[in-house]
Amino acid sequence: MKKSLLTLAISLAISGTATAAPDLGLAAQNHLKKHAEQYFGFDMPIGASESVTVPRTPNQNALSLIKLAKGLNAQIVSRKVAQNSDQMAFWPNDTKPTHIVTCIEDFRNPVDNVVGKYPSGLDKFGPSIQRVNLQTGAVETILRGMSSCDGIRRTPWNTIVVTEERDDGGLYEILNPLTTTELTLVTRGASDTIDSAGATVTGKVEYRGALGNLAWEGLDLNKQGVVYYGDEERPGTGGADADGGSLFKFVPSVPWNGVAVTDLSKSPLVTGNVYAYQASCQARTSSSFPQFGQGCEIGEGAWLKTDPAIGLRFSASSYGATGFYRPEDGHFDPMYKGAGVKFCWNNTGNSAAQNYGETICLIDTNPVGTGEVTVDNPGANADLLTYLADSAESKGFAVAVANRVLEGDADLNQPDNLAFQPVTGNMYVIEDNPFGDVWACLPDGKDRDIKADGCVKVLSVRDSSAEPTGFTFSGDGKTAYVQIQHSSDTACIAGSNCASNDGYPTDDLIKITGFKAKKDQH
Repeated sequence: MKKSLLTLAISLAISGTATAAPDLGLAAQNHLKKHAEQYFGFDMPIGASESVTVPRTPNQNALSLIKLAKGLNAQIVSRKVAQNSDQMAFWPNDTKPTHIVTCIEDFRNPVDNVVGKYPSGLDKFGPSIQRVNLQTGAVETILRGMSSCDGIRRTPWNTIVVTEERDDGGLYEILNPLTTTELTLVTRGASDTIDSAGATVTGKVEYRGALGNLAWEGLDLNKQGVVYYGDEERPGTGGADADGGSLFKFVPSVPWNGVAVTDLSKSPLVTGNVYAYQASCQARTSSSFPQFGQGCEIGEGAWLKTDPAIGLRFSASSYGATGFYRPEDGHFDPMYKGAGVKFCWNNTGNSAAQNYGETICLIDTNPVGTGEVTVDNPGANADLLTYLADSAESKGFAVAVANRVLEGDADLNQPDNLAFQPVTGNMYVIEDNPFGDVWACLPDGKDRDIKADGCVKVLSVRDSSAEPTGFTFSGDGKTAYVQIQHSSDTACIAGSNCASNDGYPTDDLIKITGFKAKKDQH
C-alpha cells in the first residue's frame, strides 16, 4: 500500500513544476481520499467537520444528525435510549445480534437522578444499563443505581460486564441481559440488588471487587478470563506531579474452562490478581531492567503486582507504574496473529494545550504469565523492588511491549472510543469533541514504520452539544452502530418522538450500513 502512495506522490511531483519539492505526505493523504473505496470500503470520506450546529428536534432522520461519508447509509434505530448512552455490546453475538446492551453514563444521585416512584413507593433512579431491540427499537432498563456506566463488554463465557467511570468505579457482571429487568443496586460497590417491589434478587448481578476501583472506560477480556483495562485519569489530577492513569491487567486465579457460565459464582472474575504496566527505558536484557521514570512510556515493560485493597491508582503510582494522559476506550486487535494479545487504547490528551492524543497498542505474549514484580511497601523506590523470577520470560519478568500506532493532530484529536472493523482490521477512532468526528485508519502495512498507514474522516456530528460514542461494528464488518450522546433536548417536547422516556431524557442510536468489508481491501 505504501509503495503505491509513494509512487503516486513521486509522479505528482514529476508532473509539477521543476522547482517544486514533492509533498509526499499530502499526496498520500489525497490518494486515500480519492481511493477510499479500495482502502476503506466506502465511496468518499467527508471533507471538513460540521461547524454549524443542527439541534436535535422531533421527526429528524439520521442524516439530520450526522454528516456521513458517501456510499454509506444511516437510519435511526431508536430515539428512546437514555441520555448519555455510551458504549454498547451485541447480544447474543456479534454476527446475528437481536439486541444491543448499552451503558448510561450518568450519576447515581438521589437528588437529581431519581426519575419517579415505583408502584411500591420506592424511588426510581435513572437507568444505568439498557437493552435495545434492534428490530423494533424498543428500549428496556436492565439495571439502575450505578454511577457513570461507561465500559461494557460481552464476555467469552456469555455474560455482560459493565463498569463505572468514577474514581471509585467498579466492575459488575450480569448473567443474562434479556431476562434481567428493572433491578436496582442497593449500594455501589456491592452485589445486593432489589426489584421494583423492593424484594431482594440474587444471582443476577455480581460486583467484582477483585478487579479493583478506578475510573473505568476501555477494557477487553480474553478466553482465559484475563482482563486488560485503563484508568481514565489526567496527569496532575492528584497533585502537581501526579502521574496519569495506568494500564492494568487482571489475571484470574482460575482461568475460564471453556464452558458457558450459568452461575456467576463460576465466573473467572471472582478472584485473581491485578498488575500494572511499567514501561522501561532499558531493554529486558539489561541488568537495569526495568528502569522507569518520566519519559519511559513505550517499549518493553514489566507487570507490577498491585494491591487493590489500598487502591489500584495509589498502589500503581506508588510502585512506579507508567502513567498516561486519560486512557480511554480499548480493544484487542482482531487481526493480530501472534502469541498472546494485542490490546490497543486511546489516550485522549487535550487539544487546547496542543496535546492531540494518541493510540497505543501493547503486545502481551503471555497473558496469564505475570513474572510478578512486587514492592515491599507503598512509596518504595527502585532500590526496594523485589523481583520474583517465576516466569519463563527473560530475567524472570513477564514482559509486554507498547508502542504508539497513531498520533493526533489539529484535525484528528482527543480520541475517545475505539473500534476495529472485522475482516479488514481497519481501526476506527472516535473523538471527544463538539462536532466530534469518527475516523477510519488503515493498519500498518509492510513499510518501515509501525504506525497506521493513514486515516480519513467518515462521520461528523451535526449538533455541537453532542458527541459520537460507542461506535462498534457487527461481526461481518458491514454494519456499524453509534450513539449521538447528550444532545440538548430543548425542542423535544412531551409527545414528540425524541421526548423523555420513562421520566428520563433521551439520545439517538444510529445504524450505519454500506461498508464493503473484504479481506484484500488494502
